Amino acid sequence: MDVLIINASPRKKGITSTLLDEVKRVINPTYRTDTVRIQDLEIRPCTGCLKCRPDKPCVLPKDDAHILAEKIKEADLLIIGSPVYWGNMPGTLKLFFDRNVPLFEYCEAKAVKYIPRPQLKGKKAILIINGAAPFPYNLLPSQSSGTIRSLKTVLKAGGIKIVSIINVTNTFNFEKNKQYYLNKIKRIISSV
Repeated sequence: MDVLIINASPRKKGITSTLLDEVKRVINPTYRTDTVRIQDLEIRPCTGCLKCRPDKPCVLPKDDAHILAEKIKEADLLIIGSPVYWGNMPGTLKLFFDRNVPLFEYCEAKAVKYIPRPQLKGKKAILIINGAAPFPYNLLPSQSSGTIRSLKTVLKAGGIKIVSIINVTNTFNFEKNKQYYLNKIKRIISSV
């Protein structure tokens, strides 16, 4: 199995990195695993030219958006770790998704009918989200529930099945709850 771990946090030693380090520690050693830290990539913003539609690669000069797209095509399982930024994913991850819409879905407009088709069926994903809001405030759209919704929108458009979501709340008290979340990750990753 090919596993791609995507770290969307700009912090090298933050909570997202801690959680993804546990994923790497407990994942089946026979799996081919690659880790990408979005913050380290050079990705130009989408210009909205629509030349990628309905099913072509981005026409901008080759950058890390193209390279990461190829890694996603090869992966069987995506593990995306993301902090909560205003109820959404960090802009660097959104920038990648904006540049690769045809990677996820084929979209064609015919007359008055818009026909999207998922391009990544058969792939699976695990989301690991962390935010400062404690329960039940984390359920607000401006908190982790919004981040989860945004990631689900992208992945489901591609036909990717989300097999698990780990929602780490109240991160100001992360050290107090750290072992609980590390155990949860171990349980989920060992079942994949």
